[in-house]
Amino acid sequence: MRTNYCAHLSTADLGQTVTLAGWVNRRRDFGAITFVDLRDRSGLVQLLFDGDSVGLEQAHTLNREDVVQVTGTVAERSADNVNPDMATGQIEIHVSALTILNRSKTPPFLVEGDGSDTTEETRLRYRYVDLRRETMQKSLAMRHRIAKSIRDYFSEQEFLEIETPNLTKSTPEGARDFLVPSRLHPGSFYALPQSPQLFKQLFMIGGMDRYYQIAKCFRDEALRADRQPEFTQLDMEMAFPNGKDEILEVLEGVFARIFKENLGLELSLPFPRLTHAEAMRRFGTDKPDLRFGMEIQDISTRVAECGFKVFSGAVASGGTVAGICAKGCASYSRSVLDQLQDIAVQAGAKGMAWLKVETDGINAPIAKFFDEGELKDLAKAFDAEAGDLILILAGQGIEAPLGALRLEIAKRENLAADEWNFLWVTDFPMFELNEEGSITSSHHPFTSPLDEDLDRLEAEPLNIASNAYDLVLNGTELGSGSIRIHQRELQERIFNLLGISAEEAELRFGFFLRALDYGAPPHGGFAFGLDRLVMLMAGMSSLRDVLAFPKTAAGVCLLTEAPMPVADEQLSELGLQTQSG
Repeated sequence: MRTNYCAHLSTADLGQTVTLAGWVNRRRDFGAITFVDLRDRSGLVQLLFDGDSVGLEQAHTLNREDVVQVTGTVAERSADNVNPDMATGQIEIHVSALTILNRSKTPPFLVEGDGSDTTEETRLRYRYVDLRRETMQKSLAMRHRIAKSIRDYFSEQEFLEIETPNLTKSTPEGARDFLVPSRLHPGSFYALPQSPQLFKQLFMIGGMDRYYQIAKCFRDEALRADRQPEFTQLDMEMAFPNGKDEILEVLEGVFARIFKENLGLELSLPFPRLTHAEAMRRFGTDKPDLRFGMEIQDISTRVAECGFKVFSGAVASGGTVAGICAKGCASYSRSVLDQLQDIAVQAGAKGMAWLKVETDGINAPIAKFFDEGELKDLAKAFDAEAGDLILILAGQGIEAPLGALRLEIAKRENLAADEWNFLWVTDFPMFELNEEGSITSSHHPFTSPLDEDLDRLEAEPLNIASNAYDLVLNGTELGSGSIRIHQRELQERIFNLLGISAEEAELRFGFFLRALDYGAPPHGGFAFGLDRLVMLMAGMSSLRDVLAFPKTAAGVCLLTEAPMPVADEQLSELGLQTQSG
């Protein structure tokens, strides 16, 4: 039906007869001459209909998004008709034949625009039209190329791409499962996988040695711009690794490949590393953005005996006094400072103290509690100069609020450099307390503790570090992994610490525990969100801009109107009924 893509034509094709097919992007009539911009996946090319064109009369009737086929000759545009902003701006097609393949209704928004002329709701409802926009087509094409880079790299590294089941057993990993009722086994349910975690560990036990998969995963949880109920991740696992270092080296290689082949960038390897404890101490978050400084400074020892009881009292009670220095921000108004304090309080702080370093001294509400030498000492602790603003918090758990302040000021001051900054965060806590005060896994219950902490596992569970590692890109967590538990005894100890009884462990994970009895090798792996990576690399702010058919924040597909009720007959076959029924 066509011999060429529109935007693949150039002056090298002058004089060639070509057949093209696509959508009418725009029509411009000038009496005896009509210009039409024809669009396909590759881009645009200009069509010229004149008195010699068989389809001139029909060309006058063409509307946006009509589907057409044309045959014509590639010709050079006149000098005053060259369009330097168009890839094919030096040529046009002198049409000799036109076939209208299908007419289109007036589209709900302009395909040639950036989508700002309509709402996201309308774009999602008419996604088949939205997919024709250049931005969407570039995002999905980049997604394809990134997936190809991944497959090429892991194949070269002797990994096997193996699929895992999408109908499996419910083994909640921290989020709610999507459940699928079984018609053949009334009252029983499959679950859609939150990840292929246990299956990929079974591959290692089964001798597959090196596995990867671009896997669909499902989690029934609250949505946001960077979260969807179904998502795609790169999943990998390898047996007999030389500790986590070999796994991290393999992963750095795939990211270097992705960025070189898709953005033309050479990443600096190896990526820097921070332990979880150091990341929290210096940046107040386990996913720090290192494109700017503004590190947290602990001044507890400097203020332990000061006259300001909020500071000295915090130190005396075992807390911390620390802060950040915002360079050049002493001009912030009181209302802005109040906004910053609100951010700190919402993140868990009890309050915020501030000091403005000015040419004639330090201006601060708490200045009266310090003599001149002590104030200068505080400024020196933060390496502050005239024009700088110091923000200080005191008490327990102030790292996260300081991290929130750091990010807010970086956003206000546009501090993040235009670069790609990768970071490994390692040695996460093995356990943490949930909202009910119970011990839960910081990553998942199949993560191994550091060998040196094994003897303290039951005695000090909240002080145990794990063999887990996260990859952070520009302050966004891309994915996580760990060295896994490969011995049944240790796995059962972890289940016991998590309050999972032997009976419950057998019910939920019996198949996996039995597998550990049959020669499970040391192994570890990683998974990262492909959707999130494409979003960052494409310069988008929402996952919905890099997914073909995404859900809304409420988990609804506006195109198909899913989810929706089903017929009573279908429910009856499954032995189900709705609450209203």
